[in-house]
Amino acid sequence: MPVTVDVSSLIELAFALILVGALSGFLAGLFGIGGGAILVPVLYESFRIAGVPLDVRMPLCVGTSLAIIIPTAIRSFRAHHARGAVDMAVIRVWALPIIVGVVGGSVIARYAPERLFKIVFVAVAWSAAARLIFARDHWKFGEDLPKGPLMKAYGLIVGLLSTLMGIGGGLFSNLLMTFYGRPIHQAVATSSALAVLISIPGALGYVYAGWPAAARYPDVMALQLPFALGYVSLIGAVLVMPLSLFTAPLGVRVAHAMGKRTLEAAFGCYLFIVGGRFVISLVSGG
Repeated sequence: MPVTVDVSSLIELAFALILVGALSGFLAGLFGIGGGAILVPVLYESFRIAGVPLDVRMPLCVGTSLAIIIPTAIRSFRAHHARGAVDMAVIRVWALPIIVGVVGGSVIARYAPERLFKIVFVAVAWSAAARLIFARDHWKFGEDLPKGPLMKAYGLIVGLLSTLMGIGGGLFSNLLMTFYGRPIHQAVATSSALAVLISIPGALGYVYAGWPAAARYPDVMALQLPFALGYVSLIGAVLVMPLSLFTAPLGVRVAHAMGKRTLEAAFGCYLFIVGGRFVISLVSGG
């Protein structure tokens, strides 16, 4: 039996998504995170209201988030690159391992239970929040980023976990680069380039991963999510993208105006809050 939805609720939801686009673009420029860390929790509430089944709701949020990140990440990267803040040497080393990790994450997404996406999101977000809020300058893995296999392994992990979380990779690369003594501003700028590498193949991977869901829930997917491609909602993407493109350069300007410690603390507090939403969801089952 098809699920019915209150039209007024969906209209309110559309306006909320447009505003979220503005905020996600700003955060993409500010933190180098691609905006996914805010998009995934808000899209989750949106799809819950729309009646999307629980077992496909979280991967649909992740896939849609990755698609939305694409233009924002490109704009954010160009703004940071214009300031000369992106470490292109890191990008060259991580490019191939990250893409391999994205492919692996897309395959996992096709078969993984819905709870896995939430657990990964919370574990990584809260770990990063603790590091950013409580860390001291002497908390380091080393004086500079490693060379050889370890560096490539980091790239693989960044690509894999970012794809399962629906983020642009900034969460991990910011953490890694600051643990190896890189300035937070350089970490943020370099992360904006990683978001481009992750979001494009990641979105395509979730299109592939979501085809079985469309077959399982044809009525719901057609009624509540018209024009969805696998685990990517095109309507959600269209509503969020425009303002995110406009506000990304503003976030870049604010990031470069903030002090190192202020930027780290702000990022950490934000991650703690969004991780808490999915802890509630895991406990309540909704």
